[in-house]
Amino acid sequence: MEPEWVRDEVSAYYEAKTERLLQRYGPGPRVHYHSGLVDVVPPPGASPATLRATVHGAQEAMLAELTRAVGRFPDGGEVLDIGCGLGGGSLYWAMEHRAHVTAVTNVPSHVALVRGFAEVAGVGARVRPILCDALSVPGRASYDAVVAVESACYLPRAEWFRRTRALLKPGGLVAIADCFLGRAELAAPFDRYWRTRIGSLDEYLSAAHAAGLELEVRDDVSSRVVGFWSLTLELLVHERALASPTQHPLRALARAGRGESSREHLRLQQALMDGGLEYALLVLRRPD
Repeated sequence: MEPEWVRDEVSAYYEAKTERLLQRYGPGPRVHYHSGLVDVVPPPGASPATLRATVHGAQEAMLAELTRAVGRFPDGGEVLDIGCGLGGGSLYWAMEHRAHVTAVTNVPSHVALVRGFAEVAGVGARVRPILCDALSVPGRASYDAVVAVESACYLPRAEWFRRTRALLKPGGLVAIADCFLGRAELAAPFDRYWRTRIGSLDEYLSAAHAAGLELEVRDDVSSRVVGFWSLTLELLVHERALASPTQHPLRALARAGRGESSREHLRLQQALMDGGLEYALLVLRRPD
């Protein structure tokens, strides 16, 4: 059965910004565009190259922490990576845990990019990218783990958890890394800018329980994500300053810091610090 794919605003949004994502988070082969964990922020004035390297290391640290939260990752098992982006996570599971990964994306151009990155990394036989809606992934009791790194927030939770339970083998797990709503007034601006559907932890856990999934781990890593947004904000300022080479450098930097992206990065960072948002790792399991 061919999986279904529906073009929507989110897929069009990420299709349009692919080149920018590659410039910021590339060159690959493990390209991530999700939050990372930062314990020590480099001092101000770091070069763009240093910032990019630190950002990439922080994103890989997030995946390593999610693996630790799982406890025993199903090495060599079947993994479904929902919202795989440019494939960084899919390659991570394949390279670090010998997993056979089905990498689901709703962005047409990303299929070939993920396939190419997997070949370069030497795991082309273990990473299978597909263009598919997350609710239409074919199969039943097919996967040892379903991973959703900043992708569950785009999905209708109740329906997705029901489908996910059906896709999991008995005893299989769901590993989620995402931002959760703490204060209701933050939902509208968050959803508008990030093109998402943020929800509270209570909403997620209620939907998961109703679908027959049991919570094993809830790990709040908000304090370690705050530093990541300091890094990306500084990198954003550098990028915008370089885009205005004829302006005086200090003026270009000041203008860059006043852009919408900068404001939203700061809003997110503040909300993570004051409890308006929580960044958490969740591990849920289908009972045997």
